[in-house]
Amino acid sequence: MPNGRLWESLMRYMPAALALSLLVAVTGSVGSARVGQTIDPRARVLIDGGRSLLARGDVDAATDNFESALAVDPGNPETYLALGDAARSAGLQGKAIHYYREALERDPNNLAALSGEGGAMAEKGALDKARGNLTRLEGLCGRACPETEQLASVIAKGPTAKVVSADAVKPKPEVETN
Repeated sequence: MPNGRLWESLMRYMPAALALSLLVAVTGSVGSARVGQTIDPRARVLIDGGRSLLARGDVDAATDNFESALAVDPGNPETYLALGDAARSAGLQGKAIHYYREALERDPNNLAALSGEGGAMAEKGALDKARGNLTRLEGLCGRACPETEQLASVIAKGPTAKVVSADAVKPKPEVETN
């Protein structure tokens, strides 16, 4: 009666197999599902205005727009990305890295945030960490995507030279007696 044993085994393990299959299916779909980010229209206007100000070189006004957009829509990774771009334009690489990481917390595979963070790291002198971002970008979108090419060119340039103001190297007057 081999069919009886087969049927008995099948009935015994079927509920566990179905539960395990359901668990794997749900876990897989949750991991790959991407919730649609809807951006507040007021924040969109502020970000777009800030981007145009940044393109004209008005970093302070652009930063004001981006910070206002952040107040309107605090969970939007695009706002953090824009703030990172503005900080980087102002030469504040440490602050830029912070904003890019905030964007990456909200969207871990954001190519622009990975490239921006890597570029800021390279400009700051952390070339090994920047190369880590480059490797990750190559894995996500390949060597030919614009973000990868942009980061590779920033790494090739190396760290930016520190600009020292005249006040920082001003000699102290010394009084000598004869």
